[in-house]
Amino acid sequence: MECREHCGACCIAPSISSPIPGMPDGKPGGVRCIHLSEEFRCLIYGQPGRPKVCDDFKADPDICGTTREEALMLLGKLEQDLPF
Repeated sequence: MECREHCGACCIAPSISSPIPGMPDGKPGGVRCIHLSEEFRCLIYGQPGRPKVCDDFKADPDICGTTREEALMLLGKLEQDLPF
């Protein structure tokens, strides 16, 4: 599956524990990454400071659903269900 244009759910719903440029402590789940544009595009895509977890993420119908709203819901639920 290719990433859905103008989605950005993976830049909002999940927490990221590794440093992000401008976000040295990562970001909590449900918080928009500061590098997500108004068009829901990653502004640091392909740059060296982009976290490995972001580079490794691959869109999948099971976690991205069929719409942006479904992706936010599914990724948010996954974030809640993870044991920490």
